Amino acid sequence: MPNKMNTLSLLLRFPHYRFLRKISFKSFHSNFTPGSLFPYTQSFNSVCLYCTKWMLPASDLKRGMCYQATVDQQTQGLCDKEQRLVDKLYSGLIQGHRACLAEAITLVESTQSRKKEIAQVLIQKVLSYHREQEKLNKGKPLAFRVGLSGPPGAGKSTFIECFGKMLTERGHKVSVLAVDPSSSTSGGSLLGDKTRMTELSRDMNAYIRPSPTRGTLGGVTRTTNEAILLCEGGGYDIILVETVGVGQSEFAVADMVDMFVLLLPPAGGDELQGIKRGIIEMADLVAITKADGDLVVPARRIQAEYVSAMKLLRKRSKVWRPKVMRISAKTGESISDMWDKMTEFHDLMLTSGMLRENLHHPFSVFSTFWNKKWIFT
Repeated sequence: MPNKMNTLSLLLRFPHYRFLRKISFKSFHSNFTPGSLFPYTQSFNSVCLYCTKWMLPASDLKRGMCYQATVDQQTQGLCDKEQRLVDKLYSGLIQGHRACLAEAITLVESTQSRKKEIAQVLIQKVLSYHREQEKLNKGKPLAFRVGLSGPPGAGKSTFIECFGKMLTERGHKVSVLAVDPSSSTSGGSLLGDKTRMTELSRDMNAYIRPSPTRGTLGGVTRTTNEAILLCEGGGYDIILVETVGVGQSEFAVADMVDMFVLLLPPAGGDELQGIKRGIIEMADLVAITKADGDLVVPARRIQAEYVSAMKLLRKRSKVWRPKVMRISAKTGESISDMWDKMTEFHDLMLTSGMLRENLHHPFSVFSTFWNKKWIFT
């Protein structure tokens, strides 16, 4: 049980967390208890990682937070070669070098235990830099995180190609984290989403990173959160997270981003599909894709049905009602209007203080930072 001085130092370190409960530190062990909440734990003594839970009874808020020791303490266990690697990746990342960003994400995605420890040191340094930059930005988020999801064949990659080019032409730096499914038999992954983004992949203001799921459910990877953080540290102000082709109950990305956009193909079911709970009620914006040519009439019909269905769903926000619109990446129809809706959402949520509220929820996916290694007391 930490003393009062340790408690005070933590409160000073995290002034935006208002909590009253005492802190209790848990030791981590490599053994696995069958049926426990977290499927993977290992010893963190080498990197001094501690997890705590805080509670504020006055407003019935619960927060799961991860307190990591200082960078100096973490780097004590690194050899000179590993320390030089961390310094090289960190300096190159904050200077905007794409090669260092790619190497940093590769390090984070590694499954080797030693590389995980090195990656944790890098993540902690980027987190410190990220907090400093947010302070300079008057506490506002540095980037706008958008999750793009939908069933297979909905046109997610084609949309990102058109949408991303429009954003880079307007002066934004766009990072695309494309998730590709892994084979359940061979374990391999095609990583072919980038082939549909030929123009965007040549744009120097855009960065595209395909990653395999490696058996992770929910439409994202085990390290999507860390990749988002590294992209923000690299200076990208718009992060697009493209999930794998998902079904009705796979919406893990909604807890990682500021805005969740659902892309649906025309003729994708009737009004009953829109009423069904699941991914539909998590969407902040629903876009009917491929609204061109012979599919214009089906797209109009499915838009009208989803507009009617969305009225029956409970709103996720008091200041925003989810919109349903038609777009065409082939002709560029309504792509600019869609960005206007997204910026309207961003401004409203930022003004109301709800933009990053879901990311601090103790059971959100973003809270399970670094491979879901959390212990709640």
